[in-house]
Amino acid sequence: MKSTKNSLETITHIIHHYFIWIIIASYFIAAVLPGFGIWIREVDLGGIVLLQNKIDFALPPLMLALLLFNAGLGVKTQELSQLVRKPLVLFSGLSGNLVTPLAFIIGLSFIMRFWHNSEEAQHILVGLALVASMPIAGASTAWSQNANGNIALSLGLVLLSTLLSPLLTPLVLHAVGLVTTGDYSEDLHEIASDGVISFLGIWVILPSLLGILAHRLIGEHRLTDAKSHIKLVNYGILLLLNYSNASLSLPKALSQPDIDFLAILLVIVVALCAATFATGYLLAQIFCTKRQDMASLMFGLGMNNNGTGLVLVSVALADHPQVMLPIILYNLVQHLMASFVDFTLFQRGIKLKPV
Repeated sequence: MKSTKNSLETITHIIHHYFIWIIIASYFIAAVLPGFGIWIREVDLGGIVLLQNKIDFALPPLMLALLLFNAGLGVKTQELSQLVRKPLVLFSGLSGNLVTPLAFIIGLSFIMRFWHNSEEAQHILVGLALVASMPIAGASTAWSQNANGNIALSLGLVLLSTLLSPLLTPLVLHAVGLVTTGDYSEDLHEIASDGVISFLGIWVILPSLLGILAHRLIGEHRLTDAKSHIKLVNYGILLLLNYSNASLSLPKALSQPDIDFLAILLVIVVALCAATFATGYLLAQIFCTKRQDMASLMFGLGMNNNGTGLVLVSVALADHPQVMLPIILYNLVQHLMASFVDFTLFQRGIKLKPV
């Protein structure tokens, strides 16, 4: 039994070390062999009517719910009690996670009016709106832990942004809907008004809370023994979600590459990602926080739950699959940026100067 546990831990460690490259490989597979990924999206598992709303059961949202349930399992409620000591830092981080990308997108909307293809401009703006409107990624806690960050602050940013998402997500989508045009603007307003609150409540908040409750009922000791199994399940779900989402948009993007569009998209995504990480650094300097808090702020503000955004796009914006490209690219860039920040600022022990 012990050798099996050690083997699972070794496998989990290897996957964690190379996971970004595994995700990149899944994108290439989706581009050339998209069939299975499209099938995953089309499986119909029926549905139910709840409070006069029909809830359709499909594999992507169910996988997302399981992923967030497992994230809730990993939350140690006693760690969250430490957050009352630094409420200003926590709420400033949440504000930065909302304001920075929203200001970036609104500013970008004026610049993109000069882009030669209005459809491409709308794809970028709507895709980034979905990135900016999503809660902070649970993966940020893993990066923060790897950099010896403040885990309580990381968990607080993830949980509060998730719990507040029914309020903050429509706010961002409505705001970007005002600077987009035509069908894209209508879709953003429609999603913000109707679909997103029920989607987040059922597939994001409910499984997260159930996971936290399950943690309390099962107990820390039993969960510690199952940690490697849970991590392997999470890696498998993340891989399938990324592959399935990429299967809708990457085949066309790579078979008929639009070089100028892909180039400007890459520049914009890297700029937005750098701005969000920089906001975390600036907030740490403003509040004169310790290095641990700086790590949690930078990774929290720099990483959003793009898996949720991609599933939402596939459900609500199936007629605009190219909107997925900015989200897919941002998902890749945020992990590469996190790796760069972790290595240059935290692992190498560079002394950071105050602003």
